[in-house]
This record gives sequence, C-alpha cells and structure tokens, in this order.
Amino acid sequence: MPQSSANRRAFRRALIPAAMLVLAGPVAIAIQSTAAVAEGTAQGSSSEQGPATGTLLLRGQGIARSLPAVRLGTDMDVTVTGQIARVRVTQAFRNTSDRWMEASYLYPLPQDGAVDSLKMVVGERVIVGRIQPREKARAAYEAARSSGRKAGLVEQQRPNMFSTSVANVGPGETVLISIEYQAPVAQTNGTFSLRLPLVVGPRYTPPHTLTSSTAADDATAVTAAPVLDPALGANQNPTSISVHLSPGFDVANLISRYHKIDVAGPTDDRTVRLAEAAVPADRDFVLEWRSASADPTLGLFAQRTAAGDYVMASIAPPANLDGLPRPPREMVFVIDNSGSMGGDSMEEAKASLVHALGTLRPQDHFNVIRFDDTMTRLFEHSVAATPDQVALATRFAQSLEAQGGTEMLPALKAALEDAGTGGGNDPDILRQIVFLTDGAISNEREMMAAIGADGGRSHVFMVGIGSAPNDFLMERMSTIGGGVYTHVGAPGEVAAKMMPLLDVLSHPAVRDLSVRVEGGSLDLTPSRLPDVYAGRPLVLLGRADKLAGTLTVSGKIGDRPWERRVDLAAALPSPAIEKLWARRRITDVEADRALGKLEDVRADAEVERIGMESGIVTSRTSLVAVDETPSRPAGARLSREELPINLPAGWDFDRLFGQDTVQAAPKDGSEASAAMQAEALELPQTATGFLGVIGKGLALILAGLTGLALLLRRRAA
Repeated sequence: MPQSSANRRAFRRALIPAAMLVLAGPVAIAIQSTAAVAEGTAQGSSSEQGPATGTLLLRGQGIARSLPAVRLGTDMDVTVTGQIARVRVTQAFRNTSDRWMEASYLYPLPQDGAVDSLKMVVGERVIVGRIQPREKARAAYEAARSSGRKAGLVEQQRPNMFSTSVANVGPGETVLISIEYQAPVAQTNGTFSLRLPLVVGPRYTPPHTLTSSTAADDATAVTAAPVLDPALGANQNPTSISVHLSPGFDVANLISRYHKIDVAGPTDDRTVRLAEAAVPADRDFVLEWRSASADPTLGLFAQRTAAGDYVMASIAPPANLDGLPRPPREMVFVIDNSGSMGGDSMEEAKASLVHALGTLRPQDHFNVIRFDDTMTRLFEHSVAATPDQVALATRFAQSLEAQGGTEMLPALKAALEDAGTGGGNDPDILRQIVFLTDGAISNEREMMAAIGADGGRSHVFMVGIGSAPNDFLMERMSTIGGGVYTHVGAPGEVAAKMMPLLDVLSHPAVRDLSVRVEGGSLDLTPSRLPDVYAGRPLVLLGRADKLAGTLTVSGKIGDRPWERRVDLAAALPSPAIEKLWARRRITDVEADRALGKLEDVRADAEVERIGMESGIVTSRTSLVAVDETPSRPAGARLSREELPINLPAGWDFDRLFGQDTVQAAPKDGSEASAAMQAEALELPQTATGFLGVIGKGLALILAGLTGLALLLRRRAA
C-alpha cells in the first residue's frame, strides 16, 4: 500500500530552446537529505507509528510536514512524430537555504520509455552526461560529491521509475537538470494515446521480500521519498507541459483526459499546452487523438544506423469479430482494497467490478477475491453466474472499504488456482482473470513469476485504477498472462473504459502467432508473441544488417487461419527505432529472468551490453555528469534532502497515514501561509512565444539559461 504527493504553485515554461537541455521526470520527485526534509518527518511501519486502525505506512516512508530547502519546478516539452514521442523534461532545483545541498528525487516514466540523455546546467556551464556501467557511474558520482564537485546521476530503479541525484548545490544556487527519453505512442480501437506519468505512487514492500541487504536496499530505493502533508497546501512541485503533435495525418477528437488544455496550429501539426500554465504533479497527463480519415496508413517505420537497420511494425487484427462464437467463460475477479486505494480509486475499482459482473452470462462461471494485507474469496471455488450469485457478488463489491497493506501475490496465486475449478474443468471454457489494482508494490518480479508458472492456462487482464498506477507491472502481467491492460483514471470513465475491455473478454483472440521474413532476416522483439485482440495492434520491433523483404504475421482466430503481410521497403524513416528496440529487447531479458529462464548473472550481463551499445539507462547502466571544477569550499558540510512527492490525485491521506497525522493548514492570511507563498518556486512563462525565436548557437542558449537563473533567484527571494 503506497502513499504519494501533494501539489504546487504556478510554474511557467523555462527559457530553454528546444534544441537544448532535456530532462526526464514527469514529476514524482524526491530529494533526500541528512538535513531531514521536514521537521517531524514520520518514518517506519504502522507498528512503529501507531496510526489509526486500518492503516499501514510503507516501511521507511515518512510524512513531510514542512517545506524542503530545495524547491523544484518542472517543464516537459514533447514532440510526437508518427507513433513515437520524444520527451524533454527540464527540472530547476533552487537551494533556498544557507547550506550546501545534495538532492535526489524519484520520477516516473512510461513503462517502455528509453532514457538516453542527461545534461546539467550550472550558471553558464553545461555538463553532458555519459552512459556507464551502473557501479562505475555511481563511483564517479560519489567521488565528485566527496571532492566538492557538482555532479548528476540518473539510475533506473524500475523500468518505469528512475532516480536522479544532484550533488553540491550551493546556497542560493539554481541547478537545471535535463533528461530526454522516447517512447512509442499507444493505439487502441483507432485511438492514439500519449501518457506522461507525473507522479510515482509510493510502493508497498511485502515483509517476506526483505530477505537480504540487497532486497532491503531495493525496497528503500523505491520508497525513500516522503509524502507531502496536504496541510502544507496543494501548490508544490508544479509542472508545465507542451506537446507538438505531428502524427502524419489530420488530427480529430483531440482530448486531454485529466487536464484542461489549449490547442493551436493546423490539424496535422497541433500544439497543445496546459490551459493553467502549470499543474500539480499529482496525476498522469493523458492526451488522446484519432485520425480525421477513416483508416490512417501509418504503422511502419525504419531507422538506418551504423550498427544496422531497425524497423517498427504495427500489425492490426480484424476489427470485427462478431461473427465468431463466444465460448463460455470462467472469470475470476480480483479487487485491491488496500489503503492506497482509498478515495476515488476505491470507488473506481468497485464501479468497474460491478460493471463487469453485470456482463456475465448464464453459461459463465465466476468468483471474486478481495485483498489488502489479508484476502477473502467470495466463494470457495468459481460458481455458475446465476442472478442470485451475481447479486451477492455485487453487494460484496459495494461493501468494500480501503485499508491495510497491498499483499498482491497471495491473491494472484489464489486466482490462478481457482481458474479451472468451475464448469467441470471443461477445456473449451475460456479462463480469464480480471485484476483491479493500482499496482503500488515493489515485488513485481514475484508477480510475473507466478503468472509464468501458470503455463498459460489462464488469461490475465489488468485494470489499472487511479491517477498514477504502476503501468510497468500492469503491462508486464498482462503480456505474460496473454491479456491486455486497461487504465481507469477517473470515476466518470468507468463505463467508457470497461465496455471495450469487456468486449475484448467476450471475443477470441488471435492465437498461435508466428512471424517470418521472406527475402531477409530480422531479430524481432517481443520474443514471446502475445495473443492479439480486436482493436489492439501487435507492435513488433526488429533489427537487421540490411532491411529487406516481406514481414508476415500469421495465427488463428478460433479455428480460422489469419495472416497479415507487410512490405518492409515501405517503412517511413524515423530517428527513434533503435533505442525502442533496445528497450523492448531488455524487457524480453527481464521477463526471462522473472520466469526463471535466465539466471541473474547472465541477465545482468546482457542488459548491460544492450544498454552500453544503445546508450540508454537500464538496471545495469546509468548516466553520470561530473563538473571537473570543485565548487564546495573545503570544510563546508554537505546536507542531503529528500524532496517530498505529491499524493496522487484521489488518494486518501487519512486512510494511508491515520487521521491524527494530519495537521490543520494555516488559515489564509496567517504569517505561516504568507511565508509559504513567498517561498514557493515560480518560473517565467515562455511557452507562449516569450523571447520569440531564439537564435542558434550555444552562446544564446547559455544567455537564456543565465536569465532563467536570475529570474528564479528573484522569485524565490
């Protein structure tokens, strides 16, 4: 059961030209400090803190009850070309104290994002990061930190969670950190979707996983950031976002799911900005669009490099499967009612479950399992979907309340065991598990291994609930389990999101997939081809010495053969396929590790090799930037601060931490409130054309950065 962040104050776009600086970090930021972020920061488990009944704090996670010394603002600049997004995130750290500070923070990424660039800007100096093996990068950073030199370090904690550390930020100083990453654009039922995670939901660590110092260190890495007490206000960690949308066709039905936006430009080259200039970093930003034409032809891209050719192909299954028979199903619904689901998330999960129960047919069997740090099966085994049993399950779902820890593994194992017990174990019955959760746990590998041990007997469909779900866990469990992942991010979209998923559940998938290349060869990923469902394309990434030939994907829908052919010579040029291929290949390696097919030593070596060759951050490679000029005076102490993360929108702070942990916020007009407002970090607005067209060249870039630093000092004073 996790915890997460609060919010922050208006923050305008930075004066940084698009050609320069790049930061990765949708906004779940944590800055760590021996100086304790907040006086009275709560730490420890529920037994140590003694919160109200029904709550359970994360091990090592605390509450920040005062503002940190280091203030943070984030700007995201995104360019979507075809079906690939290139994201530059720039974060400004302003040290408002009289101490030398080391800052670290956690930030989220799309689960298939590839980080490949780090730049650190201090005054007029730009320090460019280099990719190195993880231990070597960490040693270089620590040596620079000890010697008083400024340094930045980017490390992967999970495929969708990275940490950045910045050493030796001087009193009153502003340091800019810029990271770039790229990720594919998702496509479902003709709708293209860009998701920018903005907050890391803190993760629950099951006690049984803390079996060694290495495991404990891993748990600390994903749960270190304190959660901001809402009593401090909702204006912390502000983020501005700009998206340049050039998908290769005229855009229609452009919507932002959870944030108000302004849109400008022609229909084939849209510019999207936040209507409010900046938003709190407390929920994912999701932008969706469709093609104005009936069927966009985009879906095949290629990149030529010195190392070879790379291709990305999106293969769509038939859109209409209504004529095929719908076999009886055995459905096991698993619902998370742990403390992190408190608030909107619990209501979304219950509404989604009730909606799904209403689609059961008399020939179906079903069961419901609920879990927090305990577990309950509604029925001993799956039962026939009679009106009485469905009504009982509906009442059970509606009665659930969020509390306790997030022990997902026992519930998953129970669901996998239960599937196959209903309907007399008929092999013609389609066995499906629908898992509703925010996925806020740290033991992802155990979950994947459990699904792999099932041997494909059951199909697992993940429903991510809330404003900041663990997409990496959801996507990976769905892929290994032969299902699909769906996100329900707000109570009002339950029906809109669940209806397409339930339609998928009622139709057979394209199964027994195989791929061949005639007239050429390809090293393809994913290595284990998933089942493919109507409206959800199969995305293949391949590598070859020279791209040529015809790609053929074939399989079966029920008893019917199905095939699609793609001429690889027709691929459109793209500069981004190589790193996406590398990221996906690493996912294959990690899946084999989780399933016990590859031992840790070999997996680590392969991940490191791919990361170094492709220049991306992985579990075995990091980006490090070191300034060769010492800046901290000899003898001056270095303090370490954890910047608190926001609580994801819709999460219930009282449910997580206990009602008596929350202190009343200062009344408007009080001295404390005025001081808080005065200390808030505010950046200047440049997204609307301020500064016009900045000329080319490093001199003007540095001039702009210097101006930004002066403005930051003035506004933070």
